[in-house]
Amino acid sequence: MSRRVNAYVAALLLIGTGSLLLLLPGLAQASSGGAALAGGGGLGAGAATPPPAPGTSTPSTSPVVVQPGNVIVSANGNGITIVTHSSAFLNNKLSFTGKVSPAAAGRVVEIERRGRETNWAWAPTTHGSVRRNGSFSAIWPTNHIGQFAIRAVVAGTLSARPHTAAASATLTVIVYRPAIATWYGPGFFGQRTACGEKLQRSTLGVANRTLKCGTPVSIYYRGHTIVVPVIDRGPYANGADWDLTEATATALGIADTVTIGAVSLPRT
Repeated sequence: MSRRVNAYVAALLLIGTGSLLLLLPGLAQASSGGAALAGGGGLGAGAATPPPAPGTSTPSTSPVVVQPGNVIVSANGNGITIVTHSSAFLNNKLSFTGKVSPAAAGRVVEIERRGRETNWAWAPTTHGSVRRNGSFSAIWPTNHIGQFAIRAVVAGTLSARPHTAAASATLTVIVYRPAIATWYGPGFFGQRTACGEKLQRSTLGVANRTLKCGTPVSIYYRGHTIVVPVIDRGPYANGADWDLTEATATALGIADTVTIGAVSLPRT
């Protein structure tokens, strides 16, 4: 085994009594009022020892930006309002609600998305009908991961769906893939990562086996998110897909092997 793998094994033996239990809580609480993650709840492991509070760090850690991960977002434009959650998990459900003029009662509201997965073109995602009071609702079974711009378009009938109608302003939604994550740092500080960066206690980043160095990755854990770059290769143990630096793990309150939500983002 590599030195990195040996370090993982040693860390696991120190943390537990031989095994770690991965737990999936029914609901993840967002910091903005405790809203549950859209699409079936948040993901995170029950740590054997209390993890540090999100956003805390060691004195040498650079300032980090940890955001509420499941806030309610809305957009309004051209007389159309659309409301949803900012985060969801793959193969779950994301609900949309909104309001248009009651004069549009009976017409179809098409929810469209645009992102890397749609080749940056607007794609039909789900739809609902306008009620007499002008309200509408729709549910998207989240079948793709990624960061998406979302808009609502008032169409005609289901058979016509003209796209020349007015559209709402856009909002942003991120759909995460559940994945197992470990963390590393002690024993490697001062060394160069596979991407050429000198690993320090304050280094924010993540290791991945395939993504290009520098690719931004959004990580969701227990109602909080952080965006960090790929800075290393791995992980190579514990069946993990991601390996967080100590600073990243500390910022999110991660102390053990856990299940997170993760997705790569387009470079800006």
